Amino acid sequence: MIAEAQGIRIRHRGYEPQVHPTAYVAPTATLVGDVRVGPRARVMYGAVLDAEGSRIEVGEAAVICENAVLRGSAVAGDQPVLVDDHVFVGPHATLLGCEVGRCVYVATAATVLQCARLGAGSVVAVGALVHARTVLPDEYFVPPHTVALDAPVRLLAPGDPGLAEAVRRVGFAQVAFGVDAEWTDRISRYEHIAEVRVAEFGTHADDEVLNLG
Repeated sequence: MIAEAQGIRIRHRGYEPQVHPTAYVAPTATLVGDVRVGPRARVMYGAVLDAEGSRIEVGEAAVICENAVLRGSAVAGDQPVLVDDHVFVGPHATLLGCEVGRCVYVATAATVLQCARLGAGSVVAVGALVHARTVLPDEYFVPPHTVALDAPVRLLAPGDPGLAEAVRRVGFAQVAFGVDAEWTDRISRYEHIAEVRVAEFGTHADDEVLNLG
């Protein structure tokens, strides 16, 4: 039997985390804002689930391992993190504003970016990247340390000469931050991105810690 939910729970923008009584949230995991942890889910040590201006939903018997980061956002439209039932999110994995279907396996240090959708039973192997707006079909396998892009999806190795152009076409700054700066104008682009995050993260100044584990 699982004891009363633990973890550090923080009210943000008027929303506070909701944890099912059969879930387990480790004492050093942090839940911020509109975060909903479902039945028998497990959120392990050091994980951070930050809804920002959106929401995070963790389904039944989903496992969020140590030091994983799940972050929603609303700076470029509503981008929740939706994790379906029986999903495994490995240590140090990152999920940003994406949808993860049931029985998906996201391995250690894998990253899934904004508006991506992972079909049921798909696998994102160790160190792989699923870029913004990419759609993985059901039971699709992204090999270790590769980049998945587009819909229909295609895979590129880190050293592929076409990778930079493929990433440019994704329009990541617009998708994730609503920033339209040119790909080649990196100073302006990253200045705008930093300002967007400064404003978004600045709202945490009014957060209220509800408990300390």
